Amino acid sequence: MDTLKYKGFIGSIEVEDDLSLYGKVLGLGSKALVTYEGMTVPELEADFHAAVDDYIEYCKEHNLPLRKSYSGTFNVRIPQQLHAQVSELAMERGESLNAYVRRALEAAVQAAQV
Repeated sequence: MDTLKYKGFIGSIEVEDDLSLYGKVLGLGSKALVTYEGMTVPELEADFHAAVDDYIEYCKEHNLPLRKSYSGTFNVRIPQQLHAQVSELAMERGESLNAYVRRALEAAVQAAQV
């Protein structure tokens, strides 16, 4: 999925049936919806930037958090066989499953930032 990035915010890019472009700012929480549109990629990007700037200003004016908060815990559903394999790898390294998965996620994030 292609995305836009601006001031630490990520926005989706979708194509309508009439080939116009639209998107929404991701990761804002369940009660916030910020959308933008354009007929060309530069128009879409400009509207995305304006939408993010407006959202930031709105949050400042109303003393609201910019992004949803994360608890630091989440459930991941994986096939039983993969669960067993990952658990075995963690045991072989002398780590808990949680520590092994956390390290794998950190490595994936670091690799994506290159």
